[in-house]
Amino acid sequence: MRINKYISHNTKYSRREADKLIEAGDVFVNRKKIEDFAYNVQEGDEVSIKGLHVKERTELTMVVFNKPKGTLVTRKDDRGRSTIFHKLPGKFRHFIPIGRLDFASEGLLLLTDSPRVAEVMMKSGLDRTYNIKIDKPFSSEMEEAMREGLILDDARAGGHEKSKIYSMEFEPFIHYEVRNAGANFTKLRVTIAEGKNRELRRFFGHFEANVLDLKRVEFGGIQLNNLPTGKTRFFTRREYDDLHKYLKMIRQVEAQEKKEEEDRVKAERLREKRQNQTEDQRRRAESAEKKRLKEINQKNSNKNNPNKKNKKF
Repeated sequence: MRINKYISHNTKYSRREADKLIEAGDVFVNRKKIEDFAYNVQEGDEVSIKGLHVKERTELTMVVFNKPKGTLVTRKDDRGRSTIFHKLPGKFRHFIPIGRLDFASEGLLLLTDSPRVAEVMMKSGLDRTYNIKIDKPFSSEMEEAMREGLILDDARAGGHEKSKIYSMEFEPFIHYEVRNAGANFTKLRVTIAEGKNRELRRFFGHFEANVLDLKRVEFGGIQLNNLPTGKTRFFTRREYDDLHKYLKMIRQVEAQEKKEEEDRVKAERLREKRQNQTEDQRRRAESAEKKRLKEINQKNSNKNNPNKKNKKF
C-alpha cells in the first residue's frame, strides 16, 4: 500500500497531510527517513511519524451513513464545499468511505476503519440499489439497454464537465422497476453491480434524460431503511456476520487464485527447464556428431594422401 494511503488509513491524517509530513521529513520506515512519495509499505514494515509508531488497525468497525445532498465524499475540498466529514461525528474522521456518491446524490454510504475491507468492497460486484427520478418517460430503448447492457464511445452526457472519462460500458441491470410515472417524469428503482463514475447519470444521459433525484437505498444487502438524513448507525450483528462470511469467501477465492497462479508459474518454469534440457541435449548431440564427422574426415584424408608417411625417430 502506498505510504500516504497507509498513513491516512491508520492515523488521523489525510493523504495530503501525509504527503506534507513526508515532505517535512517526519515519516520514517524501519527507522529510515522516507523521501519517496511512491513508497509501498510492505508487510513487517515499521512506520513512525514524528517519532510515534503507527499502529495498523486490525479491529473492524462498519458504519452506515445517510449522506445528504450537497456534500462531497472526500476529506477536503479546495473550493470550500461541504464534505461528509463535516456532517459525520468526529470519531469517524479517520474512517474510509466505501465507494462514492456524487455531490447531488444522497443515501446509503458505508464507511469502515479497515483499509482491507474498504478495498475489497469497492472492487466487489455486490448489488447496489437506487431510487431514481428522471425528467423523461421511460422508453423501450432504455429498457432494452437495461436488459442487454450498453457500450458508449461517448458517455460524457451526464458526467461532470471536467471529467476525463469519455467512453463507458454498462453491464445489464440486475433489476429495474418503474414505481411511478407522469408525462414529464419517471420514478424507478434499479439495481446494478457496479459503481463507476456517475454511471447512472451517464446511462440516462445517453437517452437525453436528466436524473433529478438519485438516492442509494441498499449496498450488498445493507439497507438504509428509516435512517434519517445526515445520521449514522453501526452494523447490526447479522450484518457483521454476513460481512465476515463474505470476507471469508473472498479470502478463499484469493487463496485459490494465488495457488493457481503459483501452480501456473511452477508449470511454466518446469516447461522452460525441460525445453532447456532438450536444447542442451540437442546441442550436445550436434557437437558429438560434428566431432564424429570430423574424425571420419580426418581418417579419410589420411587414407587418400599416399605421400603422407609415418615418421620414425
